[in-house]
Amino acid sequence: MMNKEIKQNTISELGEFGLIEQLTRNIKLKNESTLKGVGDDAAVLDYKNKLVVVSTDMLAEGIHFNLMYVPMKHLGYKSVVVNLSDIFAMNASPRQITVSIALSSKFSTEMIEELYSGIYLACERYGVDLIGGDTTSSLTGLIISITVLGEAEKDGLIYRNGAKPNDLLCVSGDLGGAYMGLQLLERENEVFKANPGIQPQLEGYNYILERQLKPEARNDITETFRKLGIKPTSMIDVSDGLSSEIMHICKNSGVGCNLYEDKIPMDYETKKMAEELNINPIVAALNGGEDYELLFTIALSDYEKIKNDPDFTVIGHITDITEGVNLITGGGSKITLQAQGWNHGKIW
Repeated sequence: MMNKEIKQNTISELGEFGLIEQLTRNIKLKNESTLKGVGDDAAVLDYKNKLVVVSTDMLAEGIHFNLMYVPMKHLGYKSVVVNLSDIFAMNASPRQITVSIALSSKFSTEMIEELYSGIYLACERYGVDLIGGDTTSSLTGLIISITVLGEAEKDGLIYRNGAKPNDLLCVSGDLGGAYMGLQLLERENEVFKANPGIQPQLEGYNYILERQLKPEARNDITETFRKLGIKPTSMIDVSDGLSSEIMHICKNSGVGCNLYEDKIPMDYETKKMAEELNINPIVAALNGGEDYELLFTIALSDYEKIKNDPDFTVIGHITDITEGVNLITGGGSKITLQAQGWNHGKIW
């Protein structure tokens, strides 16, 4: 809880330019491609003979995050990581980000500094430069928009459209944890609103809470590909749920797929929380999202290279488009896979 005796400074007292100066005063550039960062009308970048990759994500209070249980520092960190994950999913390297925020009068300068401390922590962890952005007012809450720029060799990029029949469908890490962490936080938040004197019951679930509040982008996986001499035929990050991401790959590649239910990797805490809330953990993995693992396909001939790596799980294989996209249940039944992940436009 915030100490009410400590005076919080308002944004209006500092002003927009004063806030920007305060938030950016300690920036140190670390990438050779960043010739000019914050402090001029535009940043200046030099990628020489590399291809430039760009991705943007926007997070809106009340839609993508709830400040009742999301700390500002965690929010800043996560807002960067979710963007970097898109770059790693292209087998590219992120180099710079811009950060734009819209905020209401309820936010103090200390709260925004906490947000930026998380942003800077992510920049340091992943070796990227913050090179600019914008600040403006909001009548309702907080909106964060981050654009990430990265670089890649022309023959190194991996798209969603390269999967071929007989390719193996693989995923890094485990799935469903972020969704179950969110369900736990939502449950305890409802309890708190009904009775503020009750302490949240979060013990024993550190892993799924971290998966939701402080996820990591899998830059280590793309490094592993290079070490093993593997170039996936297609790749996407798991942000909207496994089912949605599989559908994206199949649609873009013009193929079908068989996904095996009993091969989907899940952590013990994910299954335990699902059981506690009477949720099928497979549903959490298929439709939950926000795991930011990498879903990819490889040629069958590359199986020997990954079979002993604990970070990789083969969860299915690519088929001809005429066979459709299917979930093979533990009992052997074939069910048409439905993309029921996070729908960004569901309130419209």
